[in-house]
Amino acid sequence: MKTNMTHRERVRVALEHRETDRIPIAMVCSGLNAPVRKAFEEYLRKNRGIGADEYFEPLIDIRNVEPAYIGPALPAGTDIWGVRKRSVSYGEGAYDEIEHYPLGKAKNIGDVVAYKWPSPDMFDYGALHGRIRELRKKGDFCLMAHNGNPFESSWYLRGFEQALMDMVLAPEIMQAILEKVTTFYISYFKRILEAADGEIDLVFTADDIGSQESLLFSLEMWEEHIKPWHSKLNRAIHEYGAKVIYHSDGAVTEAVPGLIDMGIDVLQALQFDARDMDPEFLKNTYGDRLCFEGGVSVQSTLPFGTPEKVRTEVLERIRILGKNGGYILGPSHLIQAGTPPENIAAMFDTAAGNKLLMSS
Repeated sequence: MKTNMTHRERVRVALEHRETDRIPIAMVCSGLNAPVRKAFEEYLRKNRGIGADEYFEPLIDIRNVEPAYIGPALPAGTDIWGVRKRSVSYGEGAYDEIEHYPLGKAKNIGDVVAYKWPSPDMFDYGALHGRIRELRKKGDFCLMAHNGNPFESSWYLRGFEQALMDMVLAPEIMQAILEKVTTFYISYFKRILEAADGEIDLVFTADDIGSQESLLFSLEMWEEHIKPWHSKLNRAIHEYGAKVIYHSDGAVTEAVPGLIDMGIDVLQALQFDARDMDPEFLKNTYGDRLCFEGGVSVQSTLPFGTPEKVRTEVLERIRILGKNGGYILGPSHLIQAGTPPENIAAMFDTAAGNKLLMSS
């Protein structure tokens, strides 16, 4: 095994189910929200004399890259789909919540077809080479394009409750929306991957299909209404040699065989606090066909554990999921306000093998 791998080599080798010089580290569909980042920054400045960016720079192996938006100016709080959100405070910070579902009152397929859909032409793919070149000057990172979420984008347009009702009462409406959304993402990612000319290794896709206790709908409904669109998207991505990393929160063990069948390469989030989500079962049952990313609990261990408990969980994740490669370590989602900075440091220090820093 080669020592001192580059970021890109480390991820590539892990995704080939081979062991690496250290476990790859990433924050896919993750990060530190504003209050906890501020607290972590203060902790690092006081204890190590560095900032958060300096701390993460040598550790994080995967970096996002995306084309710049060059389409028409968007109204405040509105995305390219016409979905409008508003900021809702939780005290220390805020989250965005949807306040307008633009297809919420659509009555038929005609209403869906008539909607003003976004175009992939709204992005500048020609400038990607320059953006990638600048990233490469900082390090040989594994680059990831994002974010293709057919079902979530569709229900953001329609409303979650209405989307679920459509799947039973008016499936033609939901399927028409899913077709429009998926067609956009296929074109968008094809143009990114063509412009990147082999420099992008991963494409991030997503659709939350699990709650804390179970799937959000029956497995049969997911297989019929949602899975085919991801299969189509994944085939398009694989044509360019990129791998698909797929995010879902929640209890998704029941759907894993179908996720593999629809063409994902990496299962991301790994919310092991959810029912029947067991790392040993997932690795032993599917680890020959599937890689994993995430898994360090943002629900329990990071916010409420001790640094020692965090270290124990990180080492356990590496021992089980990282056996013979196939694992990229990271938090299971966004690290929330109130998480002790010592716990954040313990997670990343332990993963990186920084033994001298672990006691700080």
